[in-house]
Amino acid sequence: MKNLTIITMILLTGIIYSQTKKNGTIYLEHPAIEVAEQAQQAFIKGDTTKLKSLLADDFKSFNGMNTNPQNKGVDKATLLRQSIFWVNNASYLNIERYPGAYPDALEYKKDNKEGDVWVQTWDMLKGVHNETGVKLNMPLHRLFVINKDNKIKTMITYDDGTVFQTLREGFSERTNGTIYNQHDYINKVRRMMAAFENMDLEKAYSYFDEKAQFSNLEMPIDERMNLDEIKEMHKDFYENFEIVSIDVVGYPDALDYEIGGGGTTVQSWWNFRVIRKSDKKRLTMPAMYTHDFNDDGKIARSIGYFSSKTLEAK
Repeated sequence: MKNLTIITMILLTGIIYSQTKKNGTIYLEHPAIEVAEQAQQAFIKGDTTKLKSLLADDFKSFNGMNTNPQNKGVDKATLLRQSIFWVNNASYLNIERYPGAYPDALEYKKDNKEGDVWVQTWDMLKGVHNETGVKLNMPLHRLFVINKDNKIKTMITYDDGTVFQTLREGFSERTNGTIYNQHDYINKVRRMMAAFENMDLEKAYSYFDEKAQFSNLEMPIDERMNLDEIKEMHKDFYENFEIVSIDVVGYPDALDYEIGGGGTTVQSWWNFRVIRKSDKKRLTMPAMYTHDFNDDGKIARSIGYFSSKTLEAK
């Protein structure tokens, strides 16, 4: 059995190697790479003279995310106009290599009678659109086909099209639901806060879903607490402070969103007036909360915006 296994492995190895075949060379350094990167920098700087000198007369640019089989691409003159457009309509434009990545030049043997070289790049595109303020900060992958004269005849771009969709939407106004200043969920938040003020903790926690998540500005951005953990945190607070009152500031809003799956969020502002038990000092801590409600009318997520440093005042 052992000999049979060894023979089988040898045969499989032979089959695998017999199925491999080289089709050219990959270069880490190549004049075509320099051409591709020079073209990218010329584009974002609006240096159309330089850019034009790097493009072949029959140049075509394609969006790699375009699924139209009849897409004929963008010609040389149009690309030059696009360069001017971005320089005039965006600030802080920058293209730099994606961290840890570098471009490759691929010189294929098969079906490459004209001696073209493919260059593939991985970069980061950054900038801010002047009118909408939309931030361009996304990976950018491009394929360049460079002819034997060291001119770019094809460019294929892969990027995050959702950013440009957001940019286009920024030119028009639209609503995203309804804002209420009176709502049943606002009433629930008020009752919940009143229960905390009066140490009726069983009632206060009854407004939360058992799988609710909690976070605040003093926590790491990706950290969450569950209901049991928030109860322990509150227990420590009550051991060190006596609540005088929890007073609403202004009035809460209930935001019934349309985009992003809908749902209702209550945002509210409060002043926590407390007495520090250790020295009987009276303190006031401002706080703002957002409470997201689920379909069962329970609070599924709570985010607190406050600074506990206020409670350490001398």
